Amino acid sequence: MARRLAYPVNLEKQKDGSILVSFPDIPEALTEGATEEEALAEAEDCLIAALGGYIQARRIIPRPSPGRRRVTVPLPALVAAKSALYCAMRAEGIGNTALAERLGVSEGAVRRLIDLDHRSHIGQVEAALHALGQRLVIASQAA
Repeated sequence: MARRLAYPVNLEKQKDGSILVSFPDIPEALTEGATEEEALAEAEDCLIAALGGYIQARRIIPRPSPGRRRVTVPLPALVAAKSALYCAMRAEGIGNTALAERLGVSEGAVRRLIDLDHRSHIGQVEAALHALGQRLVIASQAA
């Protein structure tokens, strides 16, 4: 099943004029900016940090709720691929060690593949997804 990883945000003007950004699906992700543009620029890093926390805590990553007619923050391609890999591993009930054995790599290599801050090669993530019977599909859309 395809997972579109663009999370809707709420933008709320604060008394001091700043803009608070919250994610209904990821309550731990909160950030702000002096302007809406600045707040949205901060939102991507905030979202990635919160999702990284979900992975470290071995929690389920919530699916984004429908964002029609709402502002959304899409994940960068590599982060989306790593998140998809983590979700596929959870769905299969497979841990780092078992996936490492399938791939013929170390457990540490798999740990880096699901570390959202590590600069993995997208081909490695794609190979890991393939080992789980998944395909990585990248789509683009007009801004």
